[in-house]
Amino acid sequence: MKQKIVLAGATGFIGRWIIEKFQDDFDIIALSRKKVKSNPNTNIEWRTVDMYSMSSTEKALEGADIAIYLVHSMQPSTRLNQGTFEDTDLLLADNFSRAAEKNKLKQIIYLGGILPKDKYQISNHLLSRFEVEKTLGSRVTPLTAIRAGIIIGPGGSSFKIVTNLVKNLPVMGCPKWTKSKNQPIDVFDVLSLFQQCMGNSATYNKNIEIGGKEVMTYMDLLQMTSKTMDKRRWIFSIPFFTVGLSKWWVSIFGGANINFVSPLVESLKHQMTPSDQYSDLYKIEYTPIKTSIARALNHQPPPLPSFHQMRAEKNAVRSVQRIYNPKKHNAQWVAKYYPIWLSKRFAGLINPKFDGSFLRFYLLGIMLLELRLIEDRSTPNRQLFYITGGVLTKRKDLGWLEFRSILKNEYVIAAIHEYVPKLPWTIYRFTQAKLHLYVMKKFERALQRFN
Repeated sequence: MKQKIVLAGATGFIGRWIIEKFQDDFDIIALSRKKVKSNPNTNIEWRTVDMYSMSSTEKALEGADIAIYLVHSMQPSTRLNQGTFEDTDLLLADNFSRAAEKNKLKQIIYLGGILPKDKYQISNHLLSRFEVEKTLGSRVTPLTAIRAGIIIGPGGSSFKIVTNLVKNLPVMGCPKWTKSKNQPIDVFDVLSLFQQCMGNSATYNKNIEIGGKEVMTYMDLLQMTSKTMDKRRWIFSIPFFTVGLSKWWVSIFGGANINFVSPLVESLKHQMTPSDQYSDLYKIEYTPIKTSIARALNHQPPPLPSFHQMRAEKNAVRSVQRIYNPKKHNAQWVAKYYPIWLSKRFAGLINPKFDGSFLRFYLLGIMLLELRLIEDRSTPNRQLFYITGGVLTKRKDLGWLEFRSILKNEYVIAAIHEYVPKLPWTIYRFTQAKLHLYVMKKFERALQRFN
């Protein structure tokens, strides 16, 4: 009987190749935010999931044996997204870890980034990948973490930037980071490692770093790509290229969104060469990088099914705020303390009232917000409230607020999802939205001072 894999991030570069490579050996459940319209490949079961929703994620993982996690949140999903991609990734990984535990999955396999081994402070992008890794492995489901640098193959977004730079710039004055060493690896070599890790208990709770056999700089990769594309390019280094300028340079000439490019560029200062600590756990016949480049240039990624357009609320808001929690209070304690602190902070001007089921916030007798505690979905480490009313709320059937403990109570995340404000959008953005961020920052400081 085939094992059943659930694939989060199925529509991305690696996800598409996993489906193509493993569909004959495993039953695959592919996850997507959008509902499938037409699926010519009937071997694949597509499930619609909102990974910000715990209940949706739990349902999506039902019946699976192994989960593969390829999710990164560097693109916003609502009209206003208050929060960094690092905090959002942390929340999504925590949802997935909890859902895997509830469904009694045998293993999670996660593809992250190589941890740098140089003198530089780790970039936010790579630190986020490491935090996601720790979060996915923080519960009973065994985690196999695969850490890789740049992966080359048809459809790869990072290598697409390289090819666009070569296409668009006959003369390339490159930033200093293009001299950083890395070991690019072919997508099929990465897939080989995935296959060897699936259900392999020897890889449980291990972090396996992987790279190709050839050590090179990013400038070497640009030059090698230009030769393969048969384009003569003058490529040289400019030492005074700032990181900020680098981001715009890569975004404009590499043809990629600045939100996607920015964290990547910050990571490229690092020497991305892998450790061989667990190299005895797998065997790979490594593909020469020239072959990888030629294949990436001349082949297309596997096709996807067609999807329905998402019908999203136009003015939905998401706010994900990480709160440092030095006293290690659980989410239940934080949720109870928040309205008490709010009342004291604003000297009774804002008057919260909680009757055990509903938490209501009043200003001069006017109910601003009404939240309903969802007891059967709440635990000491996660408190869930539905947004059900108040003069500041347009939709009373959509949004929710949650407090959750992360990484053994080191942090608490306070998150608002799919909230639709009643105020006109421009007024909301510069009043209520700004006030919310201000309040969360003050609340974090209060938690740090609390005895």
